[in-house]
Amino acid sequence: MKKLIIMMLGASFILASCSSNDRGELVGVQNRPTWYPSEPYGMVYIPQGSYNMGNADQDVPYSLVSPTKTVSVASFWMDQTEITNNEYRQFVNWVRDSILRFRLGEDGLVEGYELIDAAEMEDPTFFEEYVSLNYPDSMQRRLDWGPYLEWRTERYPDAEYTEIIRSMYLPPEEMFLGRSMIDARQLNYVYFTLNRQKAAQRGNRVMYDYKDEDQDGEYFSYRDYIKDTKEISDRSSFFEKGVVNVYPDTLVWVHDFTYSYNDPMHDRYFWHPAYDDYPVAGVNWQQATAFCIWRTKYRNDYLGSSGEMIEHEFRLPTEGEWEYAARGGQDNMTYPWGGPYALNSSGCYLGNFKPKRGNLVADGGFYPVTTTAYAPNGLNLYNMAGNVSEWTSTAFDAASYYYISDISPNFEYNARDTDEETLKRKVIRGGSWKDVAYFMQVSSRDYEYQDTGKSYIGFRTVQSFMGRDLKDF
Repeated sequence: MKKLIIMMLGASFILASCSSNDRGELVGVQNRPTWYPSEPYGMVYIPQGSYNMGNADQDVPYSLVSPTKTVSVASFWMDQTEITNNEYRQFVNWVRDSILRFRLGEDGLVEGYELIDAAEMEDPTFFEEYVSLNYPDSMQRRLDWGPYLEWRTERYPDAEYTEIIRSMYLPPEEMFLGRSMIDARQLNYVYFTLNRQKAAQRGNRVMYDYKDEDQDGEYFSYRDYIKDTKEISDRSSFFEKGVVNVYPDTLVWVHDFTYSYNDPMHDRYFWHPAYDDYPVAGVNWQQATAFCIWRTKYRNDYLGSSGEMIEHEFRLPTEGEWEYAARGGQDNMTYPWGGPYALNSSGCYLGNFKPKRGNLVADGGFYPVTTTAYAPNGLNLYNMAGNVSEWTSTAFDAASYYYISDISPNFEYNARDTDEETLKRKVIRGGSWKDVAYFMQVSSRDYEYQDTGKSYIGFRTVQSFMGRDLKDF
């Protein structure tokens, strides 16, 4: 027995020795991380598939903006509900706290809240990259999220802290009835994105340089030749900076409806605990996109600090993904619940919309209702019809169905502030609490301008699925 054990240990040693030597064979990179798909919190898995995108019935208004087109969509994760007030408030509070931490730590004004410099990091490589790209100083330092932030006036630690935190609030002359409130105009989120469309242009895809001999026997640089004929830049030229004020436009409750009394919704809908589980409204497309970028950063920062793989990227769904998910695994139907009617066999309404001749309360809701109201569709997604319309990442063009790809279809245009208004239109889907049933149909398309928030528009996020379809595991 002892001899057998020795022989087994010897064989194991030989195998272990061989494992570090590929013997000249193509074996791939060894010791790669093991990865298994994990369900993101609050999300539902949407399997890959093909479906008939667009009208499955008569085009009642004869708009011709959603003709039938067979498309295929890859697997993805989707929020089971619309983003709630309380979930979006987490984003707003993070921005508020990050601004205060930066002001406290800037130039070491308040002891204990100093910014973490790149030189003090164990692995400053990330910061060195930003330094080399001549990014602002704020990108070369990291906020210290360890120290506790004191928001109660009677517990401010010192005069410097008091002066800085007071700068976050409205000045005395703007306080209504002397009420102290955070100045929402200061809650600006700064972020950077990669413009993949620009990077994919042929003239920008030359990532190498070599010299060749011309007809006269002289050498020339291929990269210099390209520079003289086309635009070419290093990778940093595709990084784009964005600045978005993240606080919802609560005045939409007054602005959206003429000769109507909705002041209580303006005063309380976003901040009051009674509405925590209601869909956030008054958020424009740019704010919804910024939320996705922040959610990606927030999750990946945690994973990175835990030594786990950074794999999450949250985004708005494309129009093709949204309609596929809304159909709930069914095809050739009118509403997410499958039937051609907005009521079930018992006469109960299946969504929150504007039924009959404007009887808003007939379906059980007046304004938006909680995000889990009404039954989910076949993919276990709530309120894919009614409650609030939802932003998609897709730019609106009435003729886009005629030219978009049948593979993960999407029409994307990143409009600038200087562009014409028609270029700033983004597709919204699903209909809302103030819309008639037509807009709840899975094929109905509508749009809103990317810099405009409405009391009837919210959003939910998605995350692309990596690897094989989940059913293969």
